[in-house]
Amino acid sequence: MREGKAPDGSHYFPVFPYTAYTMMTDGDLKALKAYIFSQPPVSQPNRPHDVGFPYNLRFAQFFWKLLYFDKGPYRNDPSKSAEWNRGAYLSNAVAHCAECHTPRTALGGLDRDRWMAGTAKGEGPEGLAIPNITPHPEKGIGKWSLEQLVEYLNSGELPDGDYAGSLMADVIDKGTDQLSGSDRRAIAVYFRSLKPY
Repeated sequence: MREGKAPDGSHYFPVFPYTAYTMMTDGDLKALKAYIFSQPPVSQPNRPHDVGFPYNLRFAQFFWKLLYFDKGPYRNDPSKSAEWNRGAYLSNAVAHCAECHTPRTALGGLDRDRWMAGTAKGEGPEGLAIPNITPHPEKGIGKWSLEQLVEYLNSGELPDGDYAGSLMADVIDKGTDQLSGSDRRAIAVYFRSLKPY
């Protein structure tokens, strides 16, 4: 989780979002392990990787990490509020929002210049477009109030009365609606502070 390495020392492929999980606190990582180990075991063999050449070369992940991997844990930004830092931590480490909502470079790294700016149709999981969640007034969530964003993270209700669909419905139903109201607000504060794109 911290270094993106398997117990045998081999490098994980970044489809496993260790690039986000590395930022989690030791306490949260231990809690995650305790939860996973409390689940009943399932007898199912792992599927082989279906990544094409040259991306299937596991040793090449070492070089990929030099370009795109910043080892954690998360460090608070002293120029920001405690609420903002909590939202940044939850969004970037625990919920790993950027893994879907940030476009990727040709080598599969997150494009930090377009942080949380969404992806075009065909680029996201299952070939779906992923929404821009920067505060851009036209392309993103810039017209949403803080309260509307908090409610969306709680119930999935959009400002127009519609509801989240597709993958995001699961993220809300099994994730953000389980958070405290103050944690949802912290995430909303963080999202509203992002560079509009």
